[in-house]
Amino acid sequence: MTERPALPACCTPLDAAWPFRHAVPGARLVSTRFDPARLDPEDFTRWGVPPMAGVNKRQAEYLAGRLCAWEALRVITGAGVIPAIGDDRAPCWPQGTVGSITHGAGWAAAITARHMQWRGLGLDVEKTLPVARADRLAGEILTARELQGYAEQDETSRALRVTLTFSIKESLFKALYPLVNKRFYFHDAELIHHDDTGWARLRLLTTLTPDWRAGSELDGQFVQFDDYLLSLVHIPAE
Repeated sequence: MTERPALPACCTPLDAAWPFRHAVPGARLVSTRFDPARLDPEDFTRWGVPPMAGVNKRQAEYLAGRLCAWEALRVITGAGVIPAIGDDRAPCWPQGTVGSITHGAGWAAAITARHMQWRGLGLDVEKTLPVARADRLAGEILTARELQGYAEQDETSRALRVTLTFSIKESLFKALYPLVNKRFYFHDAELIHHDDTGWARLRLLTTLTPDWRAGSELDGQFVQFDDYLLSLVHIPAE
C-alpha cells in the first residue's frame, strides 16, 4: 500500500510536528489523538491492519499507533508499511529502519528512522501521575539513588519525578531491547540527569550484553504537553 486511505473517524489528522526541543536528525515522528467511541472495525480492513481482540479502547489505540507508524515510514522510506507484530509482541520494523510506537489516554505516536543513522529508538507517553499514586510507585520505579531527596520535594515535583523516570525507562527498554534481546527492569537503570531543556541521561546498572555493560550511558529527552509526558531515547549508529 502506497496510497493512504481516508483516516478513520476515530483519529484526528496526523501531526508531523516535532514535539521535543532537541532534534534527532533523520527521524520522523507522527502523532494523532483518537476516540475509541468512534472506532469502526472496518478501518482495520481499509488500512490492512490485522484485527486484534479487546475492548474498543485497546483496538483504537493499537490502530492509531499503527497509522502513525505507516505515515512515518512513508516519509522515511517512500513506502507506507504497517509494522507486523513479533513473537515478543514488539513491532517488526522494515529492514533498514528502526522505530517505536506509543499510545495512551487518547494520544498515539510513532517515530522511525533509517538504521544507518540510529541503532535504536524508544518512545513512551504517559499521563502525569497523581501524587498519591506516584508516592505508592516510587519504590518500584526509582532506585535508592533516585529516591534521595524525594520525600523533601513538593507534590508537583514528586509526581513529575516518578512520571518522568517511569516513562524514560520505558523508552530505554524499547530502544535497547531489540539490540540485546533480553528483558530488564526499572532498577536495572537510573536517570542520572535531566534539565529544564528536556534533556536527560540514563546509566545502565546491570550488564545486558558485552556491548551494553553496567555503567553504559545513553541520551534521552522529554517534553510535557497538556497533561502528558512524552519521552524518547535515541541510540546513534556506530
